[in-house]
Formats: sequence, structure tokens, C-alpha cells
Amino acid sequence: MYCLTLKTILNRVHPIKGFVYESIRFCPSQPETIEAVVFPRQGSQAVCSGCGQRGPTYDHLETRSWRLPPLWRFVLVLLYTMRRVSCAHCGVVIEQVPWASGKHQLTHSFRLWLARWARKLSWAETAVSFGVSWADVYASVKWVVEYGLHHRVLAGIRAIGIDEVCVRVGRVFWTLLYQIDAGATRLLWVGKDRSQATLEAGLEQLGRSVCADLRYVCSDLWKAYFAVVRQKLPGALHILDRFHIRQRQNQAVDEIRKAETRALAEVGLQPRLKKLRWALLKKPQHWTRKERGRMQALRQSGLASIRAYWLVAAFEHFWEYASPTWAGKFLDAWGGRVRRSRLQPLKRVARTLAEHREVLLNYFRAKKAFSSGVVEGLNNKVKLTFRKSYGFRTDQARELALYHVLGKLPEPELTHGFF
Repeated sequence: MYCLTLKTILNRVHPIKGFVYESIRFCPSQPETIEAVVFPRQGSQAVCSGCGQRGPTYDHLETRSWRLPPLWRFVLVLLYTMRRVSCAHCGVVIEQVPWASGKHQLTHSFRLWLARWARKLSWAETAVSFGVSWADVYASVKWVVEYGLHHRVLAGIRAIGIDEVCVRVGRVFWTLLYQIDAGATRLLWVGKDRSQATLEAGLEQLGRSVCADLRYVCSDLWKAYFAVVRQKLPGALHILDRFHIRQRQNQAVDEIRKAETRALAEVGLQPRLKKLRWALLKKPQHWTRKERGRMQALRQSGLASIRAYWLVAAFEHFWEYASPTWAGKFLDAWGGRVRRSRLQPLKRVARTLAEHREVLLNYFRAKKAFSSGVVEGLNNKVKLTFRKSYGFRTDQARELALYHVLGKLPEPELTHGFF
């Protein structure tokens, strides 16, 4: 009858070329720890950690231990007595072992295990769940991200999205570059500012060949981004961010509402706009029953806020056109209506849209294939990553977390593992 032992399982899931599992035992001083003792395979020479060449053993050092992924409720530890190699090129140096590197006390397989769980849980929760320190999780994620950035392939990128995200209190913004091709969305680069120089550095980091292949760029109305795209990506079709256009229109409506509410209060008139702030920022299909009744009752009131709201609502028809020619005619007509409305905040938005008329129409020239919807979806994941990252003290940790979650980076290839 075949007897399955823990040594058999380890040889199946975690084989180590050139080494053998000599024994598996419980740790005498720690009953919930299992120790796997490893010996070099007979006749095999040690590998120099400097040049990678094999050489004879010079002497032995003290026994070291490395953590493996846990087994049920037991901590699994690998024990090995390190050798020093008499290398013809490097002299006497410590050997290189295939399951770990440097002075790390975690095996490669455990570090990859922690990094994968760190995508699902917060780093603190991952550390508690597997009985390691927060620093161990951080180092594991850093190792995986650095490997991924070094080995990722940037060929075939045709469309990118540019956006900024607020990373912490004090309105500190970072610039993010995304790939937004159909079926291929990922974070490409993180810049710790939202200036023109920052975006230029990001495009330079991607490389000239990548920039030359770009055909579509989505961004908001930030002037710094416009200048760089026009200068550095002349062959790409620049598409404006639909979300931010709507945001500017809503800001104008809210500014009009505030001014009108103050004016009505000053002359002692009834506060007819009370508790309508959010209704004026929603699309009609998202109103509650009570909001719908009040908005319909005020539609013919002549209030500036109501007129501004319906002008913004009418602009949504712009995105339904297929032809850039007809979309342009609608934009011109809508701008004319706004200019005659005497609603100054909304007139400023209309002037901005008129200044960027051709860029707005690029959305239709691109056959509506690219928009900011993908970018906003990725930005929501960025915010979720930051919410899960309570305890982060450095920008480097935040940057690593973003690449780890959104970068879709290749992972270290292990010849063995617990996955």
C-alpha cells in the first residue's frame, strides 16, 4: 500500500534541483512549527552567488531557516546549512540557493504567495493572516512589482488614458497613464505631480517607439496635458474626457444655485431651491419621486438654476450623434443658447468647449471606440486601493500598491510553488 508522506508532498509541490529533503520533523521548542531539513544532492557542487558558476565547497556556515507557505495551522520552515564556495573568479563567497535570495528569511514561493494575497486583502490583514510582519508583505510586493516592471512588454499599445488622482489630504495629485485598448487595460506609469514636466517624463519613460505607435489619447481639460499631447504625440487623436466635461457643467449649475439661493434669501423670498442641490446634479432618470415632482413643478418658474439645469441636460444629446459634422452643429447651437442665457458660469463652460471644439469632435472621429469611461473605472480601483492601504506612510508604498493591483505585471516564474 502506498503511504503518502509530507516529504512526498514537498517533493511534488516544492522540488529543489540539486537538493533533497533529508527529514521532516516537528520543532522541539515550537510544537506548531514543522521543519524541513534540506541537504545538497550527493556529488552536486555549490553555485557562486557572484558569477553563478559552480565550484568546490570551501567550508560550511551556520544553519539558516526560511519560511515556506503555511501548512494547515502549522508554520513550515526550511532548514539548510549554507556552504561557502571556492570560486575561481570571485574567491571564497557564500553559495546561491534556488529557493531564496540575499538575506531574506522568506522563500520565493512564500513571497509570491503573500504578494498574491495582498491584492485581495490589505497588507496589514495579509500580514496578520499568515503570521508575518507588515514589512515582509511590503518587501514581497516590492519584489514582485520590480520583477514585473522589468519584464513587462509595452508593444502593441494603441490607446492611452491620462488622468490625475488625489492621493492624500492637501490636494496632492499624481498623474497616471493607462493603456485603454479594447481587451487590454492596465496602469502604465505613475508620476508624483500633475505638471507638464511630469507628463513629459511619463511619455519619455514609455519610450519613443511606444509613443510613435499611439493612435488615441484620452484626457481631461487640464492645460498641461493638452500642451504635452500636442507637442509629444502629434500623430495621436486626442479625445476629451466626457466625465470631466459633465463635471464642469455641474460645477457651473451648482455655482448658479448658490448665488440664486443667497439672492432669494437677501430679499426675503421663499427658498424655492431648498434641498434641491443633489437633484440639480443628477440626470432626470436618477431622480427620486419627490425630486421629480419638485423639479417638474419648478420647470416653468424662470429660476436661473432650473434653466441652467435643463441646458446641461440638453447637452447629453451631443454624445448620441454618430457624425462629427452633425455633432459640431449641435455643439455650436447649444453654445449659442448658453450665450443668450445670461448665465455667466455656464457661459464660461460653453466658451471652453468652443475653444476645444475639434478635440471634442475627435470622440466621433474615433467612432466612439475610446472614452474616459475605462479611465474612470480604473480610477475607482485606484481609490479602492488607497482605502485598503491604511497604514501606508510613504509614497513609494502607494506607488507599489498601484502597480501591483492595476499594472497586470508578469510575476516571477518559479519551477516550484504552492499554487
